[in-house]
Amino acid sequence: MNDRFELSEYLNRGVEDIVKGIIKASMRNPKESAFILKFALSCGEARRKRDSLGKKGENIPGFLISSITSNCNLFCRGCYARANKSCGEGMEIKQLPAERWGEIFREARELGISFVLLAGGEPLMRRDVLKKAAEVSDIIFPVFTNGTLLRGDYIKLFDSNRNLVPILSLEGSKEQTDGRRGKGVHDTLMGLMDILKKKGILFGISVTVTKENIRNLTESGFYGQLYDKGCRAIIFVEYVPVAGNAEYLAPGASEREILDGELQVLRETYEDMILLAFPGDEKYSGGCLAAGRGFFHINADGSAEPCPFSPFSDMNLKECTLKEALKSQLFRRLEETGMLLGEHQGGCVLFGREAEVMKLLGKG
Repeated sequence: MNDRFELSEYLNRGVEDIVKGIIKASMRNPKESAFILKFALSCGEARRKRDSLGKKGENIPGFLISSITSNCNLFCRGCYARANKSCGEGMEIKQLPAERWGEIFREARELGISFVLLAGGEPLMRRDVLKKAAEVSDIIFPVFTNGTLLRGDYIKLFDSNRNLVPILSLEGSKEQTDGRRGKGVHDTLMGLMDILKKKGILFGISVTVTKENIRNLTESGFYGQLYDKGCRAIIFVEYVPVAGNAEYLAPGASEREILDGELQVLRETYEDMILLAFPGDEKYSGGCLAAGRGFFHINADGSAEPCPFSPFSDMNLKECTLKEALKSQLFRRLEETGMLLGEHQGGCVLFGREAEVMKLLGKG
């Protein structure tokens, strides 16, 4: 393996690499393999669409992040979504209707976008949107869920629509998971993994990296257990402290160095797993991948934002197409000013630069 991990290649050329890895991971599962082989063909077509538009000066990212709901059934300690008011009770009226989400997913397909990450809130609280996503079989939708609602009919939905891939949120140990997400959540997730493995449903894990759990995340037994339970993707998300009283949880330079080293080992050990860290891996990309460089974020109300940690917008998908949103003046100015580029030591580039971003919006 190269000493230097190239995130941009892992995400762009890596779309094909990821597909190959998934095929390898699913060879014993004919149902999963059949879908992935079909997706591999559409993935190549998607790349050709992006390349064609790129020659015309239109940069199309390989994936999107879509927060499809502002509601959640849990109250996790230090939740950034609740802290920045993008998640909470009584906000349903602001949410995009399922019909518009369906249109956005189809627009994404026509632009050559292969992955649309579905988040929230808790995305399983929008079954209507998930059903719209299931209809667009050319796109893989990793669904970032706390897992507590994933049972019964939802198991059937994921089993019948292999382009929906559950990504379960785990904090590390039982004590850490229950401490942040609520008593009993860890055991619920462990049991759920057994069900998904038995059904042959491909799934992954999302881990919020903090100073409290970094040591647990470097224990070899942690990954071995997940692998044996059928997990074939781990997404490490560095905790970004929107609320001041949670700053102590945010990983620093030493924790990022530990995680970076651990990822190198894991990528060599588990070749048939997908392993990513955000924003940490971006430091190898010449800067932040937000604002359309590699992805952008669509909020539950339709706002086109640079990323989930930078909730600023000058365009809304209620009033424009996906292609038009990519031409956002805010995105263009972030690129032109170089705010997204340069030395990147880890952490979120735009977080903490609210005044500068507001100035670009003409509100500073």
